[in-house]
Amino acid sequence: MTKFWRLLLLLVVMAPITAFAALSTEEALAERSLGNPKAPVTLIEYSSMSCPHCAAFHRETLAKIKSNYIDTGKVLYVFREFPLEPRAMAASIIARCVDPSRYFAFVDMLYGDQASWAKASDPIKELQLRAQLAGMSESDFKACLDNKQLFEGIQRRAEAGSKEYSIDSTPTFIVNGTKISGAVPYEQFEAAINEALKAKQ
Repeated sequence: MTKFWRLLLLLVVMAPITAFAALSTEEALAERSLGNPKAPVTLIEYSSMSCPHCAAFHRETLAKIKSNYIDTGKVLYVFREFPLEPRAMAASIIARCVDPSRYFAFVDMLYGDQASWAKASDPIKELQLRAQLAGMSESDFKACLDNKQLFEGIQRRAEAGSKEYSIDSTPTFIVNGTKISGAVPYEQFEAAINEALKAKQ
């Protein structure tokens, strides 16, 4: 069973347990992160949901970083949307309306199945099908997608990242202030994280 289908099954199983509950805009826009908030190293990812290189990072590299650094308390991983086109913005908005406990499973599903929805003739319909698996009704989906405050909040965060770190492409990563551009091999992240850990000693 592939990672995508495992995530799909997880969302299907979880959906009946907890009905979709509308989040406040503040809750929906809260920082999404994995790991120890007091970790010595912070890894920030700026990512566009329809970006193939971003999907490659999530499929091939993130799991290793999670196992070796996030789960061991050394790294706090922060995910920030940086949508480069309308499909990516729509996916970002919908992900923000999913229950926070399922957020990363939903994002991983979108990246794992990116070609199926991002290149579809009707990507919004494909996103709605996936949102339903996370417990979102048709009316909830429409209300989420039409939420102007969510749109503006995601846009503001992307603009802030662009201003602070001169980000103009995705994926872009910040490791304790050090910028890494592109879906680079795991070994490059390993070197940057180890250097940041060493600097904290």
